[in-house]
Amino acid sequence: MIRNDVAITPELVKEHGLKPDEYERFVQLIGRTPTITELGIVSAMWNEHCSYKSSRLHLRGLPTKAPWVIQGPGENAGVIDIGDGLACIFKMESHNHPSFIEPYQGATTGVGGILRDVFTMGARPIAALNFLRFGEPNHPKTPHLVSGVVAGIGGYGNSFGVPTVGGSVGFHPRYNGNILVNAMAVGLARTDEIFYAAATGVGNPIVYLGSKTGRDGIHGATMASAEFDDASEEKRPTVQVGDPFAEKLLLEACLELMKSGAVIAIQDMGAAGLTCSAVEMGAKGDLGVELDLDKVPCREEGMTAYEMMLSESQERMLMVLKPGMEKEAEAIFVKWGLDFAVIGKTTDTLRFVVKHHGEVMADLPIKELGDEAPIYDRPHISNTYQPVIAPESVKPPVSEIEALVKLVGSPDQCSKRWVWEQYDHLILGNTVQMPGGDAAVVRVEDGPKGLAMTTDVTPRYCEADPVEGGKQAVAEAWRNITAVGGLPLAITDNLNFGSPERPEVMGQFVGCLKGISEACLALDFPVVSGNVSLYNETNGQGILPTPAIGGVGLLDDVTVNASVAFKRDEDAIILIGGMRGWLGQSIYLRDVCGREEGAPPPVDLAHEKRNGDFVRQLIRSGQVDTVHDCADGGLALAVAEMAMAGDIGAVITAVPENMPLHAFLFGEDQGRYVMAVDTDAAADILYEASAVGISAVMLGVTGGASLILPGEQTISVADLKAAHESWLPDYMAGKA
Repeated sequence: MIRNDVAITPELVKEHGLKPDEYERFVQLIGRTPTITELGIVSAMWNEHCSYKSSRLHLRGLPTKAPWVIQGPGENAGVIDIGDGLACIFKMESHNHPSFIEPYQGATTGVGGILRDVFTMGARPIAALNFLRFGEPNHPKTPHLVSGVVAGIGGYGNSFGVPTVGGSVGFHPRYNGNILVNAMAVGLARTDEIFYAAATGVGNPIVYLGSKTGRDGIHGATMASAEFDDASEEKRPTVQVGDPFAEKLLLEACLELMKSGAVIAIQDMGAAGLTCSAVEMGAKGDLGVELDLDKVPCREEGMTAYEMMLSESQERMLMVLKPGMEKEAEAIFVKWGLDFAVIGKTTDTLRFVVKHHGEVMADLPIKELGDEAPIYDRPHISNTYQPVIAPESVKPPVSEIEALVKLVGSPDQCSKRWVWEQYDHLILGNTVQMPGGDAAVVRVEDGPKGLAMTTDVTPRYCEADPVEGGKQAVAEAWRNITAVGGLPLAITDNLNFGSPERPEVMGQFVGCLKGISEACLALDFPVVSGNVSLYNETNGQGILPTPAIGGVGLLDDVTVNASVAFKRDEDAIILIGGMRGWLGQSIYLRDVCGREEGAPPPVDLAHEKRNGDFVRQLIRSGQVDTVHDCADGGLALAVAEMAMAGDIGAVITAVPENMPLHAFLFGEDQGRYVMAVDTDAAADILYEASAVGISAVMLGVTGGASLILPGEQTISVADLKAAHESWLPDYMAGKA
């Protein structure tokens, strides 16, 4: 007998985020009116955050395979082989809506959740990164959100004991009502000791591990699948509360238990908590699951079955154990001061049965909860592409040196030191390159190998031309890894968009995925994990399309790498990659000229691959140790950042022949790198590039205490640094 003491009304169904036709689909599936617990379960399983009902159709086209890919999308995290019996396990995920409502706890639990995704697979986390987007700086909520999110990321990562080594921070009015907080984690495991979520064996014990269950986070996944309105602050109770110290204990206990041989399957209790973890474990293993909620450790009195199934309390795991090893497993968790409880078993019924106080609160077909979730082929329209802007049509409002000073001190291009100095980026002792460069570099165990990692995307490109923007996002991550000497191996993505029910937003999503797919194929850079975050809008105003890319690459010898900083006087400065002076959608056009318009720069993927492979070979052969990806702000900003990083000036002597000086200096043509090399080696490098059809030109030479642009436009490196370093601290102190 199934217990149902709550009337299921259309209003109640709507409150659970189900559309009338979706509810009817569920009723037909089970053949009766659901219980309130069953309604809660299906609302969690069929919301956008868990079911990917608007995106699954299009995600199938992503390239996910390569000889080094051990596990692609579909598990807690992606897994790639990095040789010597080691695997790199990584993923990126969003906590956007919770972080807007409660920035500190939203950000902490975002970090905690992604760390669990990685160590659930049997990996020890070695690095964390993030990708953050906030509203315009003069919006009254922005300082509060920046402060809370940064403190939350630092508070969790620092306390847990994982270095936060990289990320991206930007501002734009389109994020005023819906910020982005995307967290990425990277871990290491043995290739023969990787754990998966699929349950096996009938009658095996299902075990609850970690912290107790409370009422925090109920309907968190449903809230993450709806757009905001003026009442969004009322959703504060749906934000989870994190405890990094409990998570550290959970990590150690899980890894110790995995070593014991007791674990058959393991799943993090993330979005939709006990519901999603139990259903996924059973469904992936073609098994049924039976749970007895009387056994669930709770920290609050009188919790109902509905509340326990939907709670998103943090630092919890669900495992299927080998029979007879329960006592050994319990001893490990008791030692670490964590809860351990056998709360159910696997069955051969293919049913998901939930019992509480001796009564059946839910009895559902387990496979269909996932397999029969709606899949929508939503209407989508291609965005109207913007016209190409001729460089000579853009009249410079200020001198090139004034433009450069403005850019280095702008909210998007200023130093983010204020952010990353709040993160412990050195803990564990393996960080080789710290935040602030093109990619972070972390030593693998005792070396000599290292991993390069980055997060990136250029949302303004994605809005102007979603296909080119998607290509550029992947190519930019590939370049960042290449610029430090890494061989790019795979990506995780976090696809942040507005409401998929608007055809223009769905068009952005489809277009960006097309571009991402093309770039992944051309660059041998497959997608192994990821997350889709839709409905990022408030009162009908959507965010910029923001498909954040997290890339990981391999260095054979971590001591042979390149960094951004100029290291010597009288090094030759070389630009790899051609130039057209592309100003459409450029930072120069937006922040100096006040025009956010035009087609973004096209991405030639063959050109990207050829140029990047050439630069990487120069780094690995020891010919080059100073490289910077040329991206936002063009070569002028790249050279300025190299000068500021090394406290060494430079003279740019190259003069453009067929374009205005401001287009030459600030154009954002793709596939380019700026290098500083020994003068004696410059001729050989230029010859090598010419021999393989790669554009390479001498820009000038390093040295002195000033940056000198063509026309004897001069500024001291000290003045550049003052502008670059001051904006964010001044802003957060209320001075900017």
